Amino acid sequence: MTTDCLFCKIVAGDIPADIIYQDEHVIAFRDISPQAPTHILIVPRKHIATINDLESTDQLLAGHLLLTAQKLAREQGIDQSGFRLVMNCNQEGGQTVYHIHMHLMGGRQLTVLG
Repeated sequence: MTTDCLFCKIVAGDIPADIIYQDEHVIAFRDISPQAPTHILIVPRKHIATINDLESTDQLLAGHLLLTAQKLAREQGIDQSGFRLVMNCNQEGGQTVYHIHMHLMGGRQLTVLG
């Protein structure tokens, strides 16, 4: 745990969150400023600051984030209508908490990126 990391504090149970899923590798909770009716953050328990800090030993963890998103999309009933997965990296990529995390968003028509 990094002592000043918001997500590490949530993982440790020091800061409350609306947790909807957790296992030995990840924790998932509702975003406090949702951008869609369903907006869930999927956070690895292991502190990794940015996507650039992933190592080859994190390959299974990275895949587990995707499979957790798939499971939660199904459980939230947005798997068939559609959803978006977003991971931001560094300041210009929109990252505000430096602990990698995946946004799962859905429940409405999302605007097309590009």
